[in-house]
Amino acid sequence: MKFSFLTIIVVLFASYAKLVTAQSADEVYRQDLKKVLNEIERKYQVKLLYEEKNIKGKMVDYADWRYRKDISSTLDNVLLPLDMVWKAKGNGTYEIGKYEYFRKEFEEGKANLDKLLSFYPDQNSWEKRKSEIKDSILKVLGINPNASRKDLKVITTSRRIKDGYSVENVAIESFPGYYITGSLYKPLKKGQHPAILNPHGHFYNKIDPSIPDERGRYRPDMQYRCAALAKMGAVVFNYDMYSYGESVLQSGNKSYHKTGFALAIQTWNSIRVVDFLTSLQSVDKSRIGITGASGGGTQTFIATALDDRITASCPVVMVSSSFYGGCNCESGLPIHTSCGTNNAEITAMAAPRPQMVISDGNDWTKTVPTIEYPYLKKIYAFYSKDKLVQNVHLPEDNHDYGFSKRVPMYQFFANQFNLDLKAISDKKGNIDESGINIEKSDQQLVFANPSDIPVNMLRKHDDIVKSFQKYHNRKP
Repeated sequence: MKFSFLTIIVVLFASYAKLVTAQSADEVYRQDLKKVLNEIERKYQVKLLYEEKNIKGKMVDYADWRYRKDISSTLDNVLLPLDMVWKAKGNGTYEIGKYEYFRKEFEEGKANLDKLLSFYPDQNSWEKRKSEIKDSILKVLGINPNASRKDLKVITTSRRIKDGYSVENVAIESFPGYYITGSLYKPLKKGQHPAILNPHGHFYNKIDPSIPDERGRYRPDMQYRCAALAKMGAVVFNYDMYSYGESVLQSGNKSYHKTGFALAIQTWNSIRVVDFLTSLQSVDKSRIGITGASGGGTQTFIATALDDRITASCPVVMVSSSFYGGCNCESGLPIHTSCGTNNAEITAMAAPRPQMVISDGNDWTKTVPTIEYPYLKKIYAFYSKDKLVQNVHLPEDNHDYGFSKRVPMYQFFANQFNLDLKAISDKKGNIDESGINIEKSDQQLVFANPSDIPVNMLRKHDDIVKSFQKYHNRKP
């Protein structure tokens, strides 16, 4: 087959046109972020630190045009469009990470607290501010504090007798069709006891996060503190966060935990747990405490701020004026921006009720002794109660609720609620948790037997959201 010269020219031109149109300017200059970062290191003779998972699959449009004379402008041009940020570490080293809306510089947090303090120079102005924050948080969360709470449906499926305490698996109907699942620890001695809520955080096994025995409320550190407090004489309840642990049975997927709705329902669940505990004949309603770490710390100071029935609190490794919570279940709804607040100010709403803030030197609570605690002292001083707020700072500790943090917590609640520290102490007077039996996660499940699942239990996230909104008289 023969082609004329004109035909060949037409074919070649068409092929070239197709090539040009198929590859736009965006594509011509688009490069993999990894390649661009390598080129920046070579070009500017610097070291860039980053996690591979944070840059995987990211592409830089017009990459060749983003280089500037200085490294700072270049990094801004490359990273900001990708919602990534950088920080100079010194000696030609730069750390690259994701943009975190929930984190600010420590200095910014302090400046924010100083500004807030100027708005309320005395108790009356502070009380007004506190009322504004409370109303704002409830509105943002969609919580109606006057929602009907007369009928409290409780399901108990198992009871185990231990050394000095008992444990039973309990579900509480928070609102129609949704059940809070948890474990109730009780002293074996009869009488009136204080009650202490124990919400959990996002701790898990670092090597294998899926291990159920080391996640959420099933972790040994959770069981140690609940059992120890029960042996000391308190009624204790730990409970699953939304769509976490046994709660996934109802939501259908653990991914729903990382939603703003989780913040709303978890806050309401804590209020309902107080309803449950104060309904028990063995509980002294004048002595209600709460303690939790990390995400459990967030639940601790939010519940304390909103529920005056809580008379003593101990938030652990969470209070900060510059960190707002790294999960949507803590900061996924605008409870902070709606009224210009931060977690330190929310924590201050506990005043003048006794409070111990436990912090460490290797997370966002490292500034508590110098920034947040002095602020809290000033708020408590409005009531002439500055001695009722304490800070235990452990500069060598990490982000956890380990033994070193549990000890001062035990001492705090022993002092506030007249609990028996000797019940968990050895002959030398040192705290000893060795008498506590650690259970497997499946032993703590309320609905391990499917026949115990209530007929009205909701089994879809969307249905739970609708029921929550209807219960609180909100339009979907």
